[in-house]
Amino acid sequence: MSLDPSVLLAILAMGAATYATRLAGWLLASRLVLTGRAKAAVEAIPGCILVSVIAPLMLLSGPADFIAGLITILAAARLPLVAVLVVGVVAAGLLRAFLG
Repeated sequence: MSLDPSVLLAILAMGAATYATRLAGWLLASRLVLTGRAKAAVEAIPGCILVSVIAPLMLLSGPADFIAGLITILAAARLPLVAVLVVGVVAAGLLRAFLG
């Protein structure tokens, strides 16, 4: 198996672009002073991204994933983000095992 130089160049360019956008976002965010609603909005971004990724899967998959999504939503009301992720993964695994 050989590596095509154009493929390698594309991979390196995509990696550089990803790194540059992350670095630019970090630099920009470090210069902003956020208070009140703006601070709350920025703090909600990780949860919003997570919901935008999981919600379509939850709604379009089988009943096990839908129920696991509901369990995860309930956990999100009380637990920190990492614990919610663990609850969601465990619920999905168990429900897929028992409901198919």
